[in-house]
Amino acid sequence: MANLEVNIAGVKFHNPVIAASGTFGFGREFSEFYPLSVFGGVSCKGLTLEKRAGNPPPRVAETPSGMLNSVGLQNPGADYFIKNDLPWLKKQGTRVIANIAGNTPEGYCSIAEKLSDSPVDMIELNISCPNVKQGGMQFGTTCKSAAEITKEVRKHCTKPLTVKLSPNVSDIGDIAAAVESEGADAISMINTLMGMRIDIRTQRPVLHNNTGGLSGPAVFPVAVRMVWQAYRRVKIPIIGIGGISTWQDAAEILLAGASAMQIGTVLFRDPYAPVKITDGLSRYLDENGMGSVSELTGKAIPW
Repeated sequence: MANLEVNIAGVKFHNPVIAASGTFGFGREFSEFYPLSVFGGVSCKGLTLEKRAGNPPPRVAETPSGMLNSVGLQNPGADYFIKNDLPWLKKQGTRVIANIAGNTPEGYCSIAEKLSDSPVDMIELNISCPNVKQGGMQFGTTCKSAAEITKEVRKHCTKPLTVKLSPNVSDIGDIAAAVESEGADAISMINTLMGMRIDIRTQRPVLHNNTGGLSGPAVFPVAVRMVWQAYRRVKIPIIGIGGISTWQDAAEILLAGASAMQIGTVLFRDPYAPVKITDGLSRYLDENGMGSVSELTGKAIPW
């Protein structure tokens, strides 16, 4: 059988399938279906320094080929996670990635420092949060702001650092290069696309927050395109995200340039997707005479 192990910024994952942040909680519910070791890693629910209640409902809505969400980073806070969830997660036979968020550079740096002193394997920097010091503009929407927040967090982060990129930008390659230049060890991409639906009966948006993040199969072609573009601009590993639902999708995102992938929205429909994806990838590699899943990365042949 082909070797499914991948190495991301010095962290070895026994397979390239990672549970995406915000779709998996801290894994306890899914552990009733299977051991979490079916995943190479788990990217935990986005964490902030303090506990957050999130946005008022309705905050999730189904759309054709996907879903909209505006959960608002509901989480128990970093200290609670370190004390109550992390010890359990570290016993599950999978790598643990802590996804961190904040509204100020100081907030990001504080939580990065706190989690660097914990046994998490990697930190994922979510730069799709509004910078309240800059009028609410997201940290990840310009090269300057993305580079600046990466540079500041890098000073306080001793763990391998992957930066999760927003797709709501003009040139994803420029953003990828900017965070690489300031110390990112890897990039995770893409985060959700901004979307909106309106209920014609009530004439109100379907989400209380009006707009939300679009995820699921509908965004997969955008994710493939952006991974392809970023792969040509950076030398650090890419973790592909965005609508990956099948082993065929997984192979495709790897061919575009990803070294590993995160799956999220599909887990709401099919909790057993990670098992099916790893089994399918393994068969595909064997049938094509490949000894390692890493042989697929960036191998798409342009016309």
